[in-house]
Amino acid sequence: MENRNKKILVAPLNWGLGHSTRCIPIIRALIEQGFEPILASDGVALELLKKEFPELLHLELPSYHVEYAKKAEFFMLKLLWNAPRMIAAVLKERSIVNRWVKQYDIAGIISDNRLGVYSKKVPSVFITHQLNVLTGSTTKITTELHKNIIRKYTQCWVPDVDARPNLSGKLGHLKKNLHNVKYIGPLSRLQKQSLPIKYKLMVILSGPEPQRGFLEEKLIHELQDYTGKILFIKGKIEAEQIVDVKGHITYYNYMNSEQLEQAFNESCKVLCRSGYTTIMDLAKLEKKAFFIPTPGQFEQEYLAKKLKRDGLVPYCKQGNFTLDKLSDIHVYGGLKGFNSQIDWKKLFYLFERE
Repeated sequence: MENRNKKILVAPLNWGLGHSTRCIPIIRALIEQGFEPILASDGVALELLKKEFPELLHLELPSYHVEYAKKAEFFMLKLLWNAPRMIAAVLKERSIVNRWVKQYDIAGIISDNRLGVYSKKVPSVFITHQLNVLTGSTTKITTELHKNIIRKYTQCWVPDVDARPNLSGKLGHLKKNLHNVKYIGPLSRLQKQSLPIKYKLMVILSGPEPQRGFLEEKLIHELQDYTGKILFIKGKIEAEQIVDVKGHITYYNYMNSEQLEQAFNESCKVLCRSGYTTIMDLAKLEKKAFFIPTPGQFEQEYLAKKLKRDGLVPYCKQGNFTLDKLSDIHVYGGLKGFNSQIDWKKLFYLFERE
């Protein structure tokens, strides 16, 4: 292929697992089109990519030190507290990436929400579903700051459709669009299969601590009286996969993409966060679900409210969840009809130009 040995740096943000998992289909497509992906991130996002693509080169970037507050009302305060360290990491990674472009002869860059991963020397892509960055009273400021960052890139890929109905709502759609924004359709590493149902409920957790752990503890307690088999994936990327069966609940610390695809297809309903990557997966698999947005995270709260308002998926706040709320799933339509085929060759043409 004409793209053989053209190296593309793919760098997802380490904020939960969503950014790295939605990069998996992009990495697979790059390989299929003859490119050579180089993967870069930090923390659990980097560990996940190492497990998925052990044969590729993996590089470490500085941590953004993303942390959630223990209480939702302190979410923004915690982010502001961490802002100086995050800015320092962005500046550092910008310097590192410029060095890598020369060192590894990189022909293009794909950054999933890593603000310092771009270069003026090669075509650089920014992936985000948040053109509008919802932060409560500071939304206008954060959105303008984000738009200024997006303008620096050659293209901005939004994993959604530029039409109604869509998945991201006002998050991914501006009243006046930026010139470099390109809607590529929803991204998912999973495929729908016709498999016998093995689990009545699948629980899949994600996101940074401590909120991931808080939800794990709450759900383990609440689901003890659930009738039917449960598959419970904790979303903890560790050195070894651990499987633990306790009564009607089968626990996994994590699953790889192949295992997750089978698990989703073998499950009747899904209980999870309302993260955008999870929403895209559910839409691809046409699964009914119940959402518990991460406390204080405006994006997840907005998406949960939007999809409930659209009659697709019910939700409740983390502190209000009880077992009986799962019965609401039957009243809602579920995520269907959002599948779209991505023309990877056309999308990657950006990196074929000399």
